[in-house]
Formats: sequence, C-alpha cells, structure tokens
Amino acid sequence: MFQYVTAQINNSSSIPYLVTVLSVTTITGTFAWRWWKQKKKYKSLQSLPSPPKHWLLGNLPQVLAAVKQKKLFQLFFDWSQQLGPMYVVWNGSYPVVILSKPKVIEDTIINGMRDGSLIRSTRLRQAWNDISGPILIGETGNEWQWRRKVWNPEFSSSSLAKYLKIINQACEQVIDTLKETAPPKEVEVDPLFVELTMRVISSLVLGIPVDRTITTNEGPPLEVLKVYEAMCVVGYRFLRQATGEKIWMKYLPTKNSQDYWASRRYLEEFLTPRVDLALQMREQSTDFPQVSPLFRESMLVRIAAKEPKYNRQTLIAESVEFLIAGTDTTAHTLSFAVGELSLNQRVFQKAREIVDQAWQSQDNINIDSFKELAYISAILKETLRLYSVASGSTSLEAQRDTVIEGKVIPSGTRISWSMLAAGRDPEIYAHPEEFLPERWLDKSKETSSLPMIDFGSGPHRCLGEHLSMLEGTMMLALLLRHFDWELVNGRSSLEQLQQNLLIYPSDKMPVRFRLRN
Repeated sequence: MFQYVTAQINNSSSIPYLVTVLSVTTITGTFAWRWWKQKKKYKSLQSLPSPPKHWLLGNLPQVLAAVKQKKLFQLFFDWSQQLGPMYVVWNGSYPVVILSKPKVIEDTIINGMRDGSLIRSTRLRQAWNDISGPILIGETGNEWQWRRKVWNPEFSSSSLAKYLKIINQACEQVIDTLKETAPPKEVEVDPLFVELTMRVISSLVLGIPVDRTITTNEGPPLEVLKVYEAMCVVGYRFLRQATGEKIWMKYLPTKNSQDYWASRRYLEEFLTPRVDLALQMREQSTDFPQVSPLFRESMLVRIAAKEPKYNRQTLIAESVEFLIAGTDTTAHTLSFAVGELSLNQRVFQKAREIVDQAWQSQDNINIDSFKELAYISAILKETLRLYSVASGSTSLEAQRDTVIEGKVIPSGTRISWSMLAAGRDPEIYAHPEEFLPERWLDKSKETSSLPMIDFGSGPHRCLGEHLSMLEGTMMLALLLRHFDWELVNGRSSLEQLQQNLLIYPSDKMPVRFRLRN
C-alpha cells in the first residue's frame, strides 16, 4: 500500500487528485470534530424536550419556514403547548432554550442581566445593527449604558406632560377621521393606529408636526404609508437574520435584498436633512430663524446637542430604531384592544362609565384625568398579556454556565421565550383565555405581583413604556367617549394573526363605528 501511494506521489499527474482527497478529508474531519465538540458542550440540554429535528440542520428549516409564512410566534406557541414551559430548539448544533413561564422569564432576564451571566445575544445584536447602523437596542456593556443614559430623560414619566398636547392632537385627528366615515362603511383600524403612532413618534423625535396639513422647512414631509412600508421591509429583514439568515445574503440579487436596500435608502433620504440640520445647530451658535419651535424642541436636536459622540450615521440609525419601536408596538396593541372591547360588552360598558366620569370631572382628557383612568390602562395590560406584539423578537445569550429551573444551561446557549404562551399560563393568570382587566387592579396577595413583562424587564426595560401607555389610554378613552363599534369579521380578526417583526391582525381589523347618541 505504501509503495502504491509513493508511486502515485511520484506521478505528478496524480498530485491534484491527492490534494483533493486530503482537502476533503480535512474538511470532513474539521466538521466532525466541531460537531462532536458542540454535542459534548451542550450534552446537558439533550434531556430537555425538543421538536423533531433534522440530523444536521436541527429545527432551522421549520423556523425559517415559519418566518416565511409570517407565523414564527405561532410556531413557538404551539411548541410550548406540546413540549411544556421549557424546551430546546436546535439551530444546527447550536441550542436555543425557549421559556414560557412568566415568572421564570422575568427572573431569568433580571437576575441574568444583573450578574452578567446573560447578555443580548450576538446574533440578535448583529441583526438589530444591520437594520441601518449601530443602535441602542443593538449594543451591550458600556456602549449600551451611555446610549441608555442619554435617552432615558426623553422618555421618563416626568416628561409625559409635555407629550400630552401632541398625543391629544394626534388622537383627535383619528376621531375626526372616524366621524367622517359614516356607517355602514367599515374602517381598518390597524393602519389608522399606525398613522397615529407614527405621527406622534415622528413629532417627538424629529419635530414633524402631527397635523398632516402643515409642512416645515427642516426636511421632507412625513409620508406615512411609504415610511411604514420601508420600516416593514427592514423589520422583516431583521427577523430573517435573527432566525438564521446570514448577513451576506443581503448582497445577493434577490427581491428581498433589492427591497431591503431600496427601503434603507428611502429612510436615510427621509432622515438625513433633519439629522444634518441638528448637527449643524450643535456646531454653530447662530439663531437659525428658519427652524420651527417644534424642531428645536425635538429629541433629535436635544440629543445631538448634549451628546457629541453621536454623528450622522448613528443619529440616522437611532432615529430609524425609534420610528420602528414607537409605531407598530402601540398601534397593534390598540387594534387588539378595540377588538377585545367589541367582543366583551361588560368590559366595554364599565370602561365607558369610567371615561364618562373622568370627562365630567375634568371636562376633557388631561394629565389629571389619567389618575381616574386606571381601568383603561388595565385594558391595555390585559391586551398585551393575550397579544404580546413583540413575542419572540428578542433573546439573551449565556456568558457562562447558568442554572434555570434547576437545569444547567451551558455558556453560548441562546435563551428566548414565547410571550404568547407565557401570557396564557393558568398557574399565574386565572382564567387565562378570558379578557379580565380587573386582574391588574386587584390588590389581593395572589394578584398584586402579576408579572407584566411585555415591555421587558430589568435595566433593559422598554424606554417607551410610559409613552405607549399614555398614547393607548388617551386613544381608547376618546373612542369610548365618542363611539360604539363592532368587528366586521368577529373573533377571526383576533385569531388570524401574522408576524413581520411584531404580531399584527392579518385582516387589519376592520371595524364599523357609530357615533354615540
């Protein structure tokens, strides 16, 4: 045998063949060694339940198929129902542990991020930052801390009073639109609420007037539909990448890639004039008389002025982040709340009585009214429990071996959760399928500490939580004050759901409104 091999080596024409054989053998050996190493490292997770998987790709084909069908949240929910409150999904040989018990999720996030054993996963941070550039939600450690410190004051509860006029104006525009739509004509409320929330966040962050008839000199007008379509494209790009698509695939000549780059360019062209003006105002001491008072007071101008580390690229990226985070989340939650109120007349009538009482005592809805509207806020919390719009859009990564529910989770394991399954946990939420806002107001020992984790937990809790609750409470209060309504498609509007980056009603929630007598 040795002589045969020697003869082959001496024959120069056989050298390419030998090189090929050795290369294939080396590559195969490398893959086999990596596979064995991964299997040994994550051996402790083999005892956890797992969906049926491909021997090489794991559960990646099922996950990517669900993303394509816009049903990822449903897949995780179904697996939670079948496999229990803690199971493992395999991305090839890499594990993702899925949790679905609310208190376990809350404790895991808070304790893990406090002691440094868990951080936002590398893949997820890369996916967030690939939307348009480095952003707050895509950072960790010191980089995240300074960004969070800069933005915290802009979204604090103490700032709510200055937001109220803008929010009220945007909500009143929705009311006017509905008054112009005479029954039996129906209105798709999800796009209506998208316009509401986008106009509010654009006004606060970019200084764009809420009134759609007013234009300013700082930059292009807000074309809600075009901006929203661009946001949906980059959001879908994030979801695909977060669940396994490679970053380099955006450079392929596919329709998805072409749409991504076109959407990214559109958002940058929309934002760049305002960002450049904010940076110019930071660098020059002139008065800029052409600049509107609303733009002067915008978050963009204030952040640019007080934080010199921000430049054009990062301010554009951060603006895209807040447009995305401040639009769909509240809009879809409002749609689901309107749907549940339509199907739960007891809750509807109780909420209306509370709104009418607040209106009579204040003669309108103002900052003092919100003290009397706790039940309306509870409706939003109950809606989020049942329809956690951000279900499955985030995850953590173990930096060292850690223990969750008595199970050793090796370093490198990603940890995610099914918020839809968590919100229906019967051990935590009595009668989980019923719409019961009262559960959030009950001060008994059993319910006073119900986990409310839909805005996240710990130091990474959502910056816009106060703003979202204020918007949602104001909009629902005004709708209850002025209208009766019914769902055109009944409960199917609440059951036929899809997921781009967030969960939304696939039929856009058509509703018939009638002015109150």
